[in-house]
Amino acid sequence: MSILKGVNLYLIGMMGAGKTTVGRELAKQLSYGFVDADNVIEQTTGRSINQLFALEGEAGFRQIESDVLAQICAFTKLVISTGGGVILQQKNWSYLRHGLIVWLDVPVELLYTRLAEDTTRPLLQDVDLKQKLLLLLEQRQALYNQADLRISVSEEETPTKVATRVLEAIPTVLK
Repeated sequence: MSILKGVNLYLIGMMGAGKTTVGRELAKQLSYGFVDADNVIEQTTGRSINQLFALEGEAGFRQIESDVLAQICAFTKLVISTGGGVILQQKNWSYLRHGLIVWLDVPVELLYTRLAEDTTRPLLQDVDLKQKLLLLLEQRQALYNQADLRISVSEEETPTKVATRVLEAIPTVLK
């Protein structure tokens, strides 16, 4: 399916939105490669995201994230799952704009269900999870809204169904 003509597809959205899972499915259906930006960061630095946050702070981590994104966008025919906060850095948008940006918009209630047992997220340590998710979404909503495509995800949808909806919606935003 050459619907994107080699152009990368970037998935943005909150942590727990399913960017990695849906991204793998999209890559399969598009015959594209799949890249999880957070995995690349961990491979490049030899440290986990949690360790990087602890050592570098959020600002240091965001710099590493931008450097990795700059390298990834040099390639084509990729579905890229980005970190939830990638949209916070203005310069990252210049990298994301090399491709098609899809926001997986998942309700906070569903994010909460998915993340309740997850101890690997640095921004969710020792906080009221639901309050933190609401706050992060509030801070990021306007930025997520800049995506080329917004896919609202509901609880009963499988990753395959979400991927299919993304593919069906792509022609509506291609110039």
